[in-house]
Amino acid sequence: MKTTTRRAFLRGVGGAALALPWLESIAVAASVKPIAQRMAHFYVPIGVVRRGFFPGEAEHVIPKGNLGDVMKSLGEQDPDFGVSKLTELTPTIQPLQGVKDKITLITGMDRTFQQGTDVHAQCASCFLSSAPPNTIQGSAWPLDRTLDHIVADHVGTTTPFSTLEFSCNSHRDNKESIYFDNISWYGTGHLAPSIRDPRKMYQRLFSTSEIDRHRDITSLVLEDANSLKKELGYSDQQKFAEYFDSLRAIETQMDRLEKMKTELSLVDFDEPAEAYLPRGQYIRLMGDLMVVSLQTGLTNVATFMVGPERWDTPYQFEGLFDKPRSHHQMSHNQTKTIEDLLKVDHFHMEQYAYLVNKMDQIKESDGTSLLDNTLFTYGSGLGDGSTHQYNDLPIIMAGGGQRVKSGLHINMPEGTPLANLWLTQARLMGLGMKRFADSTGTIEPLVP
Repeated sequence: MKTTTRRAFLRGVGGAALALPWLESIAVAASVKPIAQRMAHFYVPIGVVRRGFFPGEAEHVIPKGNLGDVMKSLGEQDPDFGVSKLTELTPTIQPLQGVKDKITLITGMDRTFQQGTDVHAQCASCFLSSAPPNTIQGSAWPLDRTLDHIVADHVGTTTPFSTLEFSCNSHRDNKESIYFDNISWYGTGHLAPSIRDPRKMYQRLFSTSEIDRHRDITSLVLEDANSLKKELGYSDQQKFAEYFDSLRAIETQMDRLEKMKTELSLVDFDEPAEAYLPRGQYIRLMGDLMVVSLQTGLTNVATFMVGPERWDTPYQFEGLFDKPRSHHQMSHNQTKTIEDLLKVDHFHMEQYAYLVNKMDQIKESDGTSLLDNTLFTYGSGLGDGSTHQYNDLPIIMAGGGQRVKSGLHINMPEGTPLANLWLTQARLMGLGMKRFADSTGTIEPLVP
């Protein structure tokens, strides 16, 4: 069998193979590094309509999560927990039918909530941090360094981007604060800003002018910093050293990206047009950019936010409604809009299913798929959008290959922290963590 280096292979086929299944007639040389493990999170705002998403709740007028609260107040334990084969999919999850054996539905988990602040503000911002309430000083909610950055500290040290943050909020009006519109945080109060414009994300990933611009800025700052260092006292020099190291890290990141640009310039992915895109096309285009960034090694960790929390500006959901609608406003009038809300939930699941299928069709050099090597999680910070319950969240995990058990419905005991899943994922990504935030253990049925 013919062998070739990755660089020569890319040149020989004009780069198109990056968007095709692995070609068995061409074997990459054994010197190619092992297949990277990746992690991505697909966040849906404002929860879901429970009767459309959760098995066994189709006839529930009161969401089951609220019924669980009633049972707890009476001293009764919810008996419905355990592990079963994922057989029939509920209407909202139906778009995943074709990959049913590669997903796992995980129910019964609760997110951390800190009393005294808005529910929606904590939904997205705290989704991937789950710090115990009132443990983070100087914060109105339990927002700490999020899982994506903790994992990236371990698996993102050699990629051009340690993490990438994608958002599908196309609105430019500042209806809410940054806490309603971001799930990725370097730490308390330190936002990892997401990119909402497909063209800007494309240019960040593939444009050489982006490298030159960053390099020019970094060089100027480093030059000024060196001059300033001579004038500082010992204590300030220690603080300055940390600042200087962070600038060097940016320069190193640019070096990694520059080394990949020759190959990335051959990727068969056209620059997005500067024009209005229907909602579904917009989400899928941003999703395509996320997939190609994971596929080509630009990053191993990504977050993908479908929309913001409590943002009343309406979207034109083409194909669903004849006029723009506000997801948040519909959720507060569920008795009259439930059928429309179910359409929105199904629409969002279609976008997730599209990306799951796309990852599953991309072959890696060892014959596995991109999905096999990615933990790709769908979730929301509310268990029910109308009642704002933050327990019994809608969570689906796809991918993971032989590292996880798939095709299951895992219904965890009532009160299981969402952080248990994040701890499990961190360990699956190679971190030897004993605890994450308010976790009490791992999701044992998920791991072989």
